[in-house]
Amino acid sequence: MAFLEFNGISKGYPGVKALSDVSLSVEKGAVHGLMGENGAGKSTLIRVLSGDQSADSGTIVIDGEEQRYSSVRDAFHAGVIVIHQELQLVPELTVAENLWLGRFPDTAGVIKSKVLVETVRQKLADIGIDIDPVAKVASLSIGARQMVEIAKAVMLDARVIALDEPTSSLSSRESEILFQLIDRLKARGTVVLYVSHRLDEIFRLCDSMTVLRDGKLAANHSSMSEVTREQIISEMVGRQISNIWGWRERSLGDTRLDVKNLSGPKLKTPISFSVRRGEILGFFGLIGAGRSEMARLLYGADHRYQGSVSIDGVAIGPNRPRAAIHAGMVLCPEDRKFDGIVQGRSIEENITISSRRHFSPFGFLNMRREAELADRFIAKLRVRTPSRRQDIINLSGGNQQKVILGRWLSEQGIKVLVIDEPTRGIDVGAKSEIYEILYELAAEGMAIVVISSELPEVMGISDRIMVMCGGKVAANIARPDFNEHQILTAALPDKNAAGIL
Repeated sequence: MAFLEFNGISKGYPGVKALSDVSLSVEKGAVHGLMGENGAGKSTLIRVLSGDQSADSGTIVIDGEEQRYSSVRDAFHAGVIVIHQELQLVPELTVAENLWLGRFPDTAGVIKSKVLVETVRQKLADIGIDIDPVAKVASLSIGARQMVEIAKAVMLDARVIALDEPTSSLSSRESEILFQLIDRLKARGTVVLYVSHRLDEIFRLCDSMTVLRDGKLAANHSSMSEVTREQIISEMVGRQISNIWGWRERSLGDTRLDVKNLSGPKLKTPISFSVRRGEILGFFGLIGAGRSEMARLLYGADHRYQGSVSIDGVAIGPNRPRAAIHAGMVLCPEDRKFDGIVQGRSIEENITISSRRHFSPFGFLNMRREAELADRFIAKLRVRTPSRRQDIINLSGGNQQKVILGRWLSEQGIKVLVIDEPTRGIDVGAKSEIYEILYELAAEGMAIVVISSELPEVMGISDRIMVMCGGKVAANIARPDFNEHQILTAALPDKNAAGIL
């Protein structure tokens, strides 16, 4: 018998129908996968479940009782917890304070700090998460923050837990801890809605699944044994994608980006490398390996201790992103929400904010030119939106990433693109489109540095891979020599990489 039911859920926003008559059900103690391209309606359905949005029509039933909540608090009291892809933690509070937020143990209004910390320490140990409860969330990596969010849901004994791309920032070890937690949740009868673009995880964890496409129900599968990977991809995108990576050989030119003895915070061992015109250089490593720190040093966002960075033989001054941009280097950061998009602003503004100085001098905005530029890149990158005036926060992660790419592609004279986790939280169809954009840019002579924690991705699109571990380069591998075992061995020099494959 179904424990959780969505019956005919519909939801519209100005100019777009996000959900149209979506129905699905999940049995008690089951993990139900939810898949679809970015913009398919997955996040909207989760928001309706969480009470963050109200459906225009349809009902949600939990354990035979129709739910009528008007806020997130109502959903919480009904036993529903949603862990969003964009984490809901307070950075300046400690791990323990975040886990107890809103229900601190106290005596006569005085918080029992020792009780709070020791309780959290024990709970984290019980579920296999090694994080200091007195550490501030702001000091943690994205992966560690994700684990804190997951721990919070487990500690609250929810009846229904929805996980939106939960492993997008996790290492292999952290992901395995999560999978073990999900197994425990199943055993105690919790319903888990698992939103992911990673087919391996869907087949590893889920008992059943639903596919959404363009806000509509594309397929319901009551058992994972009845469906294939190819079938799911076809249901998601409405077409066959035989080769998602689409790599093709290119002729490479002279050295475009040259990095010598670069070091800085969390990258104390100097690193040197070069990238040729038309080359895609992939950086692989686990969380904490130093890949993102290297990108920030290249771009001048972090303080450089030593070393030089040059483009076409011309050195770039340290510690100044503006100097990097003027020299022809741009960075698409790992964290789209906090470092990439400008929240509260339109798609048009997010695309043109960097390049408007070229056509809106002296502070007078050329609105016609801005609109033309935005429309051109919305069309070129196939951004799904009813209007360029749409607030960017309303877009899916994949479409936000396209807008960030559009911003930098609208710049004049870009020679080097550094892109960190280019497809994190992005569906298979949008991934294929973004890879195609990267290939086109490389074919035009751009030097591209791709940083990714997804080994299939970095192997699929790179001409060469540099493996990082412990803040230094552990291997430099040409495409003809790509080998999963070799790459993982370099990323985990003191561990048995074969056990992770």
